Amino acid sequence: MNLEHLTTLLTNNAETIHRLTLGITDEQARWKPAPDAWSILETVNHLYDEEREDFRVHLDYILHHLDQPWPEINPQGWVTERQYNQRRLEESISNLAAEREKSLAWLASLSSPNWQATYQAPWGQLAAGDILAAWAAHDILHMRQLVELRWALVAQLARPYQLDYAGKW
Repeated sequence: MNLEHLTTLLTNNAETIHRLTLGITDEQARWKPAPDAWSILETVNHLYDEEREDFRVHLDYILHHLDQPWPEINPQGWVTERQYNQRRLEESISNLAAEREKSLAWLASLSSPNWQATYQAPWGQLAAGDILAAWAAHDILHMRQLVELRWALVAQLARPYQLDYAGKW
């Protein structure tokens, strides 16, 4: 486990997520390419809540509180329960950046973490190292989602014109 590399990746991911939202208005951030799809704003706020209520918390539980049950999370439900799409994009990005800074400071404060420590989840055993690696990978999954949303937004804004000349999507 290369903690330095993964924390650098988490830092860079946060910057990339911010860059993927530059130039997007609140109205565009709320737009969905389909009724069951997430918007840019929903994706950013999902990342914010996952940052503060999932990855850091669950990694801390594996490393320091194995005798306690994990706090439950509901990422899918939070999208509507917490009205992500009613928020402002600039504030949401700032919230995510601030929370990521807290996470990075917390990771830097860890003294000889046991990446092999495990938690028995209902779906299988998870090591602390699994959570840290998944944290960085989770960002990348949603960065891909943000790129797809930006592509769909360009297609929407360009109508009636086509994007075919750009290349195959």
